Amino acid sequence: MSRSKKRRRGGPLAREAQTAGWLFISPMLLGFTLLLLFPMGLAFYMSLTDWPLLGEHHFIGLDNYRDIMTDAMFWEVLGNTVYFTAGLVPLNIVLALLLALLLSKSIRGIGLFRTAIFVPVMTSLIVWAIVWKLMYATESGLINQLLLMMGIKGPAWLYDPDLAMPAVIVTSVLKNVGLNMVLFIAALQQVPRSLYEAATLDGAGRRASFFNVTLPMITPTVFLTVVMTVIGSLKVFGQIYVMTQGGPSNSTKVLVYYIWEKAFKLFQFGYASSLAYVLFLIVLILTLLQWQLRKRWVFGEGDA
Repeated sequence: MSRSKKRRRGGPLAREAQTAGWLFISPMLLGFTLLLLFPMGLAFYMSLTDWPLLGEHHFIGLDNYRDIMTDAMFWEVLGNTVYFTAGLVPLNIVLALLLALLLSKSIRGIGLFRTAIFVPVMTSLIVWAIVWKLMYATESGLINQLLLMMGIKGPAWLYDPDLAMPAVIVTSVLKNVGLNMVLFIAALQQVPRSLYEAATLDGAGRRASFFNVTLPMITPTVFLTVVMTVIGSLKVFGQIYVMTQGGPSNSTKVLVYYIWEKAFKLFQFGYASSLAYVLFLIVLILTLLQWQLRKRWVFGEGDA
């Protein structure tokens, strides 16, 4: 590189442009540092301490993480979290895809149905959970009242250890299925019509066209929705807090609720921070695993 080029790059105008660039991004950097990096660093330090609400905290190294491995309640809530995720993710994805297939047509008035399904996504989670808690009420709830009209005595949905988690899963699916539906509608509208025409010429019916044309072409969107839904299901809290408080008999106590309980009911901030980092590690591992597996089934990613 010539000296003249070096001088031009390091000249007053270049320095001014560089300064202006840093000034423009400084609000974002400041917010990122104060609202993300600093809290994460502090939480990690807290996870290495015995940090009560009152009194001095003491550095204990990895003792909190060792205690987690022998904590029977941790394994129980982890199992509940896996149960919630395993129930919610496939139900959400399949229902969203079915709705997208039904509502992706350009039919007059179809936007009204799309809006009706998407409205719960914009509704407050707490309000949504309160409404469904009232609907699940044993005696006066709408669901059991409808069952009673058909001569069926409804169960105590949120007070039965076998039914509470499925009830919360259904509530969560209906709350968020609209978001994935919109993503699938957008993906379906991007599939080239020529592929369907070619499939028809080859004698493919609707079923064959779906599995050989539609589904492969929208696999990038399927991958995106699966990753987002898995992460969201692992962080579930609001529905549990409002509807069941982790009960009955801890059957709906999930990992984030357990973290909240340790931090804000028992004031064991150090242990809660270590639980939060364990959750972060689980989310990170699952996301990286999904990212690697995408090469096997996502269209166009085989050579990535």
